[in-house]
Amino acid sequence: MADYSGYEFIKAEYEGKVLILTLNRPEVLNAVHGQLHHELSTIFKVVNNDNDAWAVILTGEGRAFCAGGDVTQMSEGGAQSISEGARFAAVRDEEASIVESILDCEKPIVAAVNGAAVGLGATIALACDVVVCSERAKVGDRHVNVGLVAGDGGAVMWPLLVGPNKAKELLMTGDLITGDELLSMGIANHVVPPEDVMEKSMERAQAMAALPPYALRATKNVINKMIKQQAELVLDIGLAWEFLSMRQNDHKEAATAWVEQREGVYTGT
Repeated sequence: MADYSGYEFIKAEYEGKVLILTLNRPEVLNAVHGQLHHELSTIFKVVNNDNDAWAVILTGEGRAFCAGGDVTQMSEGGAQSISEGARFAAVRDEEASIVESILDCEKPIVAAVNGAAVGLGATIALACDVVVCSERAKVGDRHVNVGLVAGDGGAVMWPLLVGPNKAKELLMTGDLITGDELLSMGIANHVVPPEDVMEKSMERAQAMAALPPYALRATKNVINKMIKQQAELVLDIGLAWEFLSMRQNDHKEAATAWVEQREGVYTGT
């Protein structure tokens, strides 16, 4: 059994051959701050070598899956502090590793989207193999709404799922998708009442865990080759542009406006 005791903001527990990972910052809707970001960049590598986990469920504690980046931290200068030139390579590696390690993990991963999945939270959910959403879930990428380029994987996953034109509309407006639209647009595999999200997710995970593991994992690897090719094409440039957008005055203003619950005043700088 793998050791997950070092993870402060991700809980790990087993139900038979299914490993349940729970993002655990419910007081901020499981928003991703520095430490959780680091933990997400490493945990799926551990999962990949966990012989006791034949399938995985990823969910969020409380009423959200993951609200994306911690905007409060951004407004306080957290985003600026990680955007220094000397830190960019390390940050790029960590951000890319979150997407790449999910795609590289051979174990089937079910995203149990119990509530909002926004920005990086949406990217993480959509990179999983099966997405089960609550009818009340709101899913979308709101990077532009806080003055950031959608560079951490949104430009990889959304065009593959909904097509380039629809992806551009969603990524350039920050619109959130809910209810039956999640199903009809191919964002979710299953949309169920909130109280049924974990039950449906466990049903899917157990069904896959009961199958011959080599065939299952190799099938995932074959399909993910296409997604990884897309990631290799756009992830580096996307993260570079996101890094540059972190240095813009409009990003600072957008993050501050979000925290202060007011309209932003932007200058294009």
